[in-house]
Amino acid sequence: MWGVISYLQSPELVAGFQRFCGLVPVPTETCSRATRNGFVKANGDTDGSVKTHRRKAEHVNGKPASHDSNSNYKIDSLQCDNKIREHPRPHYEVKNWILYVLFVSSAMLGHEVFYITCLPCIHWNLDTFLCRRLVNVWAVVMYIGQVMKDILKLPRPPAPPVVKLETRVDAEYGMPSTHAMAATAIFFTLLLSAQERVKFQFEVGLTVAAVLSALVCLSRLYTGMHSALDVICGALISAGIMIVSHPYWETFDRLQLHNPISPAVALILPLFLCYKYPELDHYSTTRGDTTIILGCAAGSSVGYWVNERLGRTFELVGPFPVILSPLTPTALGHGVARFLVGVGMLVLTRQVFRWASLRALCLVYGASASDIDARRRKEIEVPYKFITYTAIGLVNSMMVSRVFGMMGLL
Repeated sequence: MWGVISYLQSPELVAGFQRFCGLVPVPTETCSRATRNGFVKANGDTDGSVKTHRRKAEHVNGKPASHDSNSNYKIDSLQCDNKIREHPRPHYEVKNWILYVLFVSSAMLGHEVFYITCLPCIHWNLDTFLCRRLVNVWAVVMYIGQVMKDILKLPRPPAPPVVKLETRVDAEYGMPSTHAMAATAIFFTLLLSAQERVKFQFEVGLTVAAVLSALVCLSRLYTGMHSALDVICGALISAGIMIVSHPYWETFDRLQLHNPISPAVALILPLFLCYKYPELDHYSTTRGDTTIILGCAAGSSVGYWVNERLGRTFELVGPFPVILSPLTPTALGHGVARFLVGVGMLVLTRQVFRWASLRALCLVYGASASDIDARRRKEIEVPYKFITYTAIGLVNSMMVSRVFGMMGLL
């Protein structure tokens, strides 16, 4: 058993999968060798400017330095090393661009752009009920996955031998893969919930959900960000959460829409969880990403509750399951228009609230909004991201559909 776990955790397995898919590491000349040969110049200079650096190095504290080739090499090597750290070059070659585009696109599921495009698109173009279910399950699954990462503290596959295509999240821990968790939760929640609302062939839906989930899981191996064990555990944990919670989805939905204290719980509980997120000895993007997710869920939940009170839920009209209208050119055009208008409203909301909340908090704490380290402080990062994405959730659930109505796009 331990041998199987070690095999699935092996970075060589990830590297082998990358090479099989046409993502091949390219050996590069070391900076020191290039400097010695005069081909790579510090700060982008020519070979003559390298000699200039050497001449400057000959005078230290007003005294000429000895013409020691080792000293000259150390100076040039240090300058070149600094340059490479500032502007790292890719160390891989793509031999199969179809798989590259497929897997890199699949990996976008865990990024912010997905949160404010694909999930709301289900709200705008399919059924608000389905979007509500997805957001609820997605938020719970992602929070559990992010916390498990920072409690277990298991590293990601090392490079080399693995080629890493994403540097932003490299400081995060690896186990479990939250991409695998999100993919499993989103596609199978959509499958299970849609059969209550829309008529479709379940076998076809099951195949589509399985294929899309597998693509996202494999993308984490392709990008070199997770081991096979991380991905398998992520998918299994997510499936376990869904199995345990599925009997209570309808009860939670009813409480979320009709309980008078639902808005307070939806705002206070996620914010509390963000502040109590596990502390690390270094900065990681997990706390900020978790705050974004919980903020989206909180704002959406409040918006859905308000819509229910106002009698405008923008949901499909039964009896269920309904038969969806055929996709005509007019319906397709309206869908594209709703997507563009909706995304535009959410992006504008994000920019306005991010700008205002970040500057207000930096003013309170005496920090500069342009200071990256200040923006990473918990007392600034958590509230400004929570405020921003709660506003996005509110605009998505309440305002966007009303604008569609005014524009004749419903």
